[in-house]
Amino acid sequence: MSPHPIVRWATTSTRLLVGGAVAAATVVAVGVGVAFAWPSATVRPVAVTATPPPADTLLACDGPLLALGRDVEQAGALSVAADQSVVSGPADVGATAGTLAGPTDVAPATFSAAPSGSSPAAFAAAGSSAVESADLRGAAASACRQPLLESWLVGGSTVTGTNDLLVLSNPGTVAATVQLTTYGASGAQVAPGASDRVVPAGRQVIVPLAGLLPTEQSPVVRVTSTGAPVTASLQSSLVRVLTAVGVDRVSPLAAPATRLVIPGVTVASADASQGATTIVRALSADVDTVVRISVRGADGQDVQAPASLPLSAGRPAELELTGLPTGVYTVTVEADAPVVAGAWSTTTGTAGSDFAWYAAAPAIDVPTRVAVAPGAGAQLVVTGFDTDATVSITAPSGVVQELSVPAGGAAAVPVGEPGVYEVAPQGAIAAAVAYAADGALASYPVWGADAAAPPLVVYP
Repeated sequence: MSPHPIVRWATTSTRLLVGGAVAAATVVAVGVGVAFAWPSATVRPVAVTATPPPADTLLACDGPLLALGRDVEQAGALSVAADQSVVSGPADVGATAGTLAGPTDVAPATFSAAPSGSSPAAFAAAGSSAVESADLRGAAASACRQPLLESWLVGGSTVTGTNDLLVLSNPGTVAATVQLTTYGASGAQVAPGASDRVVPAGRQVIVPLAGLLPTEQSPVVRVTSTGAPVTASLQSSLVRVLTAVGVDRVSPLAAPATRLVIPGVTVASADASQGATTIVRALSADVDTVVRISVRGADGQDVQAPASLPLSAGRPAELELTGLPTGVYTVTVEADAPVVAGAWSTTTGTAGSDFAWYAAAPAIDVPTRVAVAPGAGAQLVVTGFDTDATVSITAPSGVVQELSVPAGGAAAVPVGEPGVYEVAPQGAIAAAVAYAADGALASYPVWGADAAAPPLVVYP
């Protein structure tokens, strides 16, 4: 006999009430448990701190100035226009000199120096060239640099009258595979043949810039490498109405930054009747932004009101710096997004015309060896990076000179004696070697000595 409906209802209701009470009690218990400070146990992984030994200091020089198309029967053939005079040292480091196999019989120089104890070898090298011919004239200089996995080259052109060459060197023992990304008026491009280009170990490869981005007024080139790092530079030259008016080497930047300091920008001629004399080129690769450009004199004060230059992502832009009297300046480029930038200046004298590209220099706060290559009007230009700094400069002869440099200001020290100098700063500085003479301009930034490798935390 089945239970009465009222009994079934009462039984069901009782179960529901009991179940609800149990659920409510569970919620309260969980809440109290979460709020209560229960004892905890932390398991710390085993960690081992290790300091990797410093690697050999490996430098590659750009080599001779090259001319393209001098042989009418081989328009794409390269020939040596002027050899490179290289200085290196100090001799007591015991560096091993070598060469790179290249497209000509004149081989670019390389240097390898073993570390000293727990520090990389304090060794430096640089080279310079001068040429006077129908298709090339002027002075060019560059530091011999350590290879990088990424390089940015701000300079050059591929319009009529230019014949710019991208120089890729692999001083290592493993082949490198590089990608060449060019930025111009149409944005970023990877031209056919610019991807997965192999630079064999111990060799130098030359790539005409016009083959990557033709008829471009203001290019920027990004070089990325896998397998092995490479050194990258750009040989830029210009011919106007069958007259060669300048040649230079464009030094690389290692990475974009929100603040770039370009020391040693030399205005050798204030006559703008033949066109712009000083220009700043900048690029924001990924986002739209606005760069703020300041030009400061030796005292660290602005010589003119700071200027703004809007940038569209992936498209370089230029700003002409007008009204600058002759002198040596520090150009600072700042933006809210990482950018790359470089400055260009030209001169005209009784000996002819020339131009130079000035690259941004990294901050230096440790004693650093600086190689000064031969060249007329050579100066070591030091600028205070963020704060006032004092700098001790030791010449190859042993003569020591002390400098006081205000933040943003600069001191230019004549260095007519080619060789390796030591720059020891108290405070962060930026520096460049700049050349200025009748019909000759050139420059290259100073990179700080590599600090000892920082400790690594290894979790076995």
